[in-house]
Amino acid sequence: MTLLAVQGLQVAFAGSAPVVKGVSFTLEKGEMLALVGESGSGKSVTALSLMQLHDRTQVDYPAGSIRFEGRELLGQPERQLRQLRGDDMAMIFQEPMSALNPLHSIGKQIAEMIRVHQPLRETEIRARVHELLGLVGLEKLKDRLDAYPHQLSGGERQRVMIAMALANHPKLLIADEPTTALDVTLQAQIITLLKDLQQRLGLAILLITHDLTLVRHAADRVAIMRHGELVEQGVTAEVFARPQHAYTQLLLASEPSGSAVPLPASHQTLLRARDVSVRYPAPRRLFARRTPDTVALAPTSLSVGQGETVGIVGESGSGKTTLGLALLRLARASGTIDYQGTDLSALSTRALQPLRRKLQFVFQDPFGSLNPRMSVGEIIGEGLTVHEPQLSHKERKARVVEILREVGLEPEMRNRYPHEFSGGQRQRINIARAMILEPELVVLDEPTSALDLSLQAQIIALLKEMQQRRGTSYLFISHDLRVIRAIAHRIIVMRHGQIVEEGPTQAIFDAPRQPYTRDLIRAAFLHENG
Repeated sequence: MTLLAVQGLQVAFAGSAPVVKGVSFTLEKGEMLALVGESGSGKSVTALSLMQLHDRTQVDYPAGSIRFEGRELLGQPERQLRQLRGDDMAMIFQEPMSALNPLHSIGKQIAEMIRVHQPLRETEIRARVHELLGLVGLEKLKDRLDAYPHQLSGGERQRVMIAMALANHPKLLIADEPTTALDVTLQAQIITLLKDLQQRLGLAILLITHDLTLVRHAADRVAIMRHGELVEQGVTAEVFARPQHAYTQLLLASEPSGSAVPLPASHQTLLRARDVSVRYPAPRRLFARRTPDTVALAPTSLSVGQGETVGIVGESGSGKTTLGLALLRLARASGTIDYQGTDLSALSTRALQPLRRKLQFVFQDPFGSLNPRMSVGEIIGEGLTVHEPQLSHKERKARVVEILREVGLEPEMRNRYPHEFSGGQRQRINIARAMILEPELVVLDEPTSALDLSLQAQIIALLKEMQQRRGTSYLFISHDLRVIRAIAHRIIVMRHGQIVEEGPTQAIFDAPRQPYTRDLIRAAFLHENG
């Protein structure tokens, strides 16, 4: 039976051209439909329009129909829509840390969702809160209802969001990118939970995502969006097996694939770390007993060869980024770091500066790591100003133009500012900033985590091409084993600040020794494991 029917929906902002253009689809009771597309395709705008959560002064609905159980929702007064939200339709937002109130406990926030819609006594509300926590697998939080969002892990916060959405027994659950900010194992847990809730409660779920692996594993049907239009929809297995539209074919072909570039015939060790560790001192309080220091990275040893890519994998908090920062002396650490016969750990800041051009870091957030007040040309050329001050303005400009072309950007873009670029373009700018100095080792910290699949594939192809041409070594940090498999020669698996397994990439994937590694691989390749 059809629960939701969207017909010819158009959405426009402030009188501009429509960003959602004639979208039509249906959702049956108890069905999961995945709405798939890259950033800017109109997925989230469509989802928010179903509950009309946009600012009505900023959004127009020039055409279309949204019918829920046969009732037309477009044009309904706000009072009726408020009753519908939470009771019949509920939404899980993309970033739980932003969606949850940081000043209220989780118990209070879940209870408030119930209190607004149901005339229950406080004892009944508390019992329902406990029931909801059990439903989403958070039994251990039943005695921690006074905990605040920042005191929970990412996976726990997302489960709290799901509990709030289920508080009033909705018939339709809209999940907007519910796994984007999570590690692969947590992604698998959340999508398995949603699938279980769908079956147990008879929920209809609209899953908004760009992750095709999750779609293949969980959705009954899939609808593909591009530039505000639905270009293809159908049964998930059929769309994946026989995609009809060229864009769908492009998306499916964009999943990270291939393997690392061939290593040079004779490659020597470029960097060798021995017993590198990082501790964060515990805060000292007057008259209080001193607590032990936090060990962010236990004594760790590794090596990186010339022209080699070493993949560092693990969940958030495993010590991956801390290790990368420590190796480049960007975090205070103990141990020795031998770079071509020089112990970096023994050098002063001034003595280390000439080596900085050979050791570069590409940060995870492609927007936050770019100065918004500097043009792209200034950002990319800044390293040349520091390390090659003898270059004239004309020579520096020529180098900037050359590296922009190398990373697939137009030279004219050097006069624009970071906010004028897409996520994929900003990541290319970050890579250009590092590569313009012709480094020998680049640490890449989750360089594809915020990108859509097609952009991931483009960045991986770019890095491999540059490595083959320049002989650069990479330390590639990621929690996505699909990406790691496509670029790394060797893999180091980290957990709780320690290395738990390491070896050649193919050997790790073919025969992982540790249960933790097997769990990571199983979560990363859900569709290959049923």
